Formats: sequence, C-alpha cells, structure tokens
Amino acid sequence: MLINVGIIGATGHTGEVLIELLLGHPHVRIAHLYNSGKNNAGTKLISDVFPKFKNRLDLVCKKPDWAEIKKDCDLVFLALPHTVSMNFVPRLLSLGKRVIDLSADYRLKNSLVYEKYYKTAHRDGGNLKDAVYGLPELNRAKIKTAALLSNPGCYPTCAVLSLAPLLALNLVDPGAIIIDAKSGVSGAGKKLEKEYLFSEIDGDFRAYKVNTHQHAPEIDQVLSRLSGKKVEVVFVPHLLPVERGILVTAYLKKAPGAKLRAKNTAELYKKFYNSEPFVRVREEGDFPRLKDVVKTNFCDIGVRDFNKGIIVIGVIDNLLKGASGQAVQNMNIMYKLPETTGLL
Repeated sequence: MLINVGIIGATGHTGEVLIELLLGHPHVRIAHLYNSGKNNAGTKLISDVFPKFKNRLDLVCKKPDWAEIKKDCDLVFLALPHTVSMNFVPRLLSLGKRVIDLSADYRLKNSLVYEKYYKTAHRDGGNLKDAVYGLPELNRAKIKTAALLSNPGCYPTCAVLSLAPLLALNLVDPGAIIIDAKSGVSGAGKKLEKEYLFSEIDGDFRAYKVNTHQHAPEIDQVLSRLSGKKVEVVFVPHLLPVERGILVTAYLKKAPGAKLRAKNTAELYKKFYNSEPFVRVREEGDFPRLKDVVKTNFCDIGVRDFNKGIIVIGVIDNLLKGASGQAVQNMNIMYKLPETTGLL
C-alpha cells in the first residue's frame, strides 16, 4: 500500500515534525506541500525553510492547488493555526479526500463553546458534527472509517490518557479534578510575540491562562463522555523554559464507596492499557519525566494512591503524541496499517 499525502501548513512546528515522520514511513509518499494560502505566505523549497530536508525532500511549498490535490492526494494533513482549517475542510471532503486536522477546529462539538474559546464563529457545522475525535486509545473503532479526523490537543491527550481509567470505572469524583500542567514553548507554535522570545523564557517559569485555557473544554468533553457524568476540571497550564514536552500532574478525590478491583492503582492502569502500543505505565509510586518521552510517541504514566485521593503524573512529547506523531498513528489506523508503523 502507498498513501499519497499532501500537507497544508507545512512550515510550522507540527508540519516540520510531520514531514520528518512521513519521510521515514514505508507506506507514504509526500506528494505535495502547501502553505496557508495567505498572500504573504510565499513560495519556497521546503529544504530552504528546513535545510535538514536538503536532498531528502526538495518539494516546493506553495499556495494550495485544488486540481493538484484532487489528482495526486489520497489524504491531506492540515497543520494550520486554529480557526483556519475550517476554510479548507469542506472543499477537501468534496473532492473525496480523507483529512486529518491538527487544529482545534473540529474538536469541540458545541459550536458556542468553540466560539467562546477561539473568539470566532464556527463556519462548518455540518462537518463538525461528523468529525471523529482522534484519540486512538479511546476511539479506535470510529477512527478506522473516518473521513475527517480531528487530532486531539496536546494537553488533552496527556490529561485524558492520565485520567481515563479512573473516570471510566467511576473511581474518582468527577467534580473534584485538579490538573496542573506544564508545557515546552513549542506548544505555542511559531509566534513572533515577546512572551515567547528566548530572553523572556530562559530561566523563567510561569502559569498562563489560569483556568481559562482553550483545552479545558476539550478535556471536559472527553472525560464527561467517558464517565457518563459532567466533568469540569480545574486546569492550570504553565510554560516551561524548554523546547518540547508536557508533564501533567492530576489531583483526584476518590468516589465514595469506590472499589479498586486490582492489587493497586498501577495494576488497574496496566490492565486498562494492556494492548496499547504507546502507553507505558510505571509501578506504583514511580513517576516519569520529560526526558523519558521527548522525541517519542509514548505517553508514560505514574500513579500514587493515598487515603482519600490519587495523584497521577503523565508525560508526552507535545509535538509527537501531542500532535504530529498522533496524527501518523491515526493515519495508520485509518489505512489498516500497524499503529507503530513509522513511529518506532
């Protein structure tokens, strides 16, 4: 099998990582690379943008060419900023192309919630309804047949995988969840803003968007569906002075009368994720760090059970399992390939 792929938004962090992964994928041919189509986007060889691709991929990155996409692409990845992808999805689907969107445009099913957090009205309600949320560990069956795949956010990926077993089995109070999260600066994308300059980040550590971050409703949506009860987490993200990686520490209160039905919480997690190739669970009381997962597609999880509560720590690489790696994992599922293809 050979999957002919196009990437729209190829010059950002996720586009760069996606290209690197797909160049090493035995069943993929990168057919075309495109920018966002804005007037100032320009036309450049991708190897001029990223010199490491010289003599490996010397394709021109240009304005999207719909006739070219129709003729040459089976699947299109959208590695675009939030609020931009919905300008492209309807036309791509009308051309019969499968789409994996790495933005937030099709994650939140309630368009009013989307508008609140992304400050713009959703313009593609029909496809929003049909989009499949691409967290493989929880939604594999629907991913297999998806025409439009909405790749999860980086914080939600780490948070949801860290909490899923406890919420699915009703072992914790869904109204008392605190998530303390830290991310490397690449999670913000390539923004030319003062707060992301090296001189501002180096040697510093700060919280931002305290309990107002746009990923909070995405976490609530997935965990509510999983538990069958309304979940509203307290979510506080922080910016680490590192390039990449996410570490989530979640504080949970045990549900009254909840029974573990396992030797310990770690054993419960191991059973829950027993067949998952990219989730690794530590022994009880052993916790992962960023260096354990950076530049891999793994999510590593450690847990500690105490009296009335449970602490869970999860780590991922925000550009891999939190973005481009997960997108490739989803592509593998959609095309009935082994999930680890091109990722190990």
